[in-house]
Amino acid sequence: MKGFQGAVVLHSGPMTDRLESIEIKLAHLERAVAEISDVVARQQKELDRALDRNQRLMEKIAALESESGAASATAYEKPPHY
Repeated sequence: MKGFQGAVVLHSGPMTDRLESIEIKLAHLERAVAEISDVVARQQKELDRALDRNQRLMEKIAALESESGAASATAYEKPPHY
């Protein structure tokens, strides 16, 4: 058996089929995890931008209220029993 030293030859059978099936499933799961990770990273960036914008708008509203001497925005809300 010259030339086959160290080579592993798998025989076809139930164990080989099972191992191949597991490897295929693992490859699909790894791809899905990578895709989900990309989506989560993108959504986190969008959330960070939205939170930053919200903070700037809240500061702008507070500045406008203090300049005009107007009551805060919460003063115009209906009481909880309405």
